[in-house]
Amino acid sequence: MSAFLDRLREGLPTLMLGIRGSRTTEVVRMAHATGHHATLIDLEHSTMSTDVAAQLCSAADSLGMTPLVRVPEREYGMIGRLLDGGAHGIVAPRIETAEQAREVARACRFPPRGQRSQLAQVPQYGMRPLPARELNPALDDAAVVQILIETPAGIARVDDIARVGGVDMIAIGANDLTAELGVPGDYDDPRVLDAIATAARACRTHGKLLAVGGMPMTGLAGVCPLQITGMDSALLFKAIHSAAKEAL
Repeated sequence: MSAFLDRLREGLPTLMLGIRGSRTTEVVRMAHATGHHATLIDLEHSTMSTDVAAQLCSAADSLGMTPLVRVPEREYGMIGRLLDGGAHGIVAPRIETAEQAREVARACRFPPRGQRSQLAQVPQYGMRPLPARELNPALDDAAVVQILIETPAGIARVDDIARVGGVDMIAIGANDLTAELGVPGDYDDPRVLDAIATAARACRTHGKLLAVGGMPMTGLAGVCPLQITGMDSALLFKAIHSAAKEAL
């Protein structure tokens, strides 16, 4: 099973660094050295190649961290390659139906649970060839499938989405959701808080974890303690800006 999911289920604060601008494994080592438990490699909002993403995933795995990859919207074909390259799980953005969620979950697991293509070597096991009877169930059980809901249409169907087998987590993308609602960045809008409450009920009913990204989590009931500390590009800008001010 996934130690990352177990940690969240136990209610332990879990830090994740978003990676969008970096292209070398130094950023993963910095994340580890500063107490992060996981990385979110963002292929939705970057020009990063799958090869670079896999290198970052492999580095995170070797340090005992959990590397997740946010794939571009609806690009299910790249999921298998990222998992083969060392990703521990997938974050699928802008999901609006149970069928879309089911397609993601199936892409992350081998037959008969899914449709992931067979291989024998992965970085998690030192690239040592393993028979399918050993490798498949181990990777299936460890795979993390996070469904990202960012629209009112997704919220309206969140109960059906949370019911899908093979989905481990539901996450709400607050920035996109507020934009879709016509109130970009207004996290206190009653419709945003109602959406979170609706998702929390669905996750509680179906035994799934709920995460919220893009907004403060203070006082949000039913939300797991997963905290994205920032995107590497934003953190770098903040550090450069601070250094420039100090130099004047």
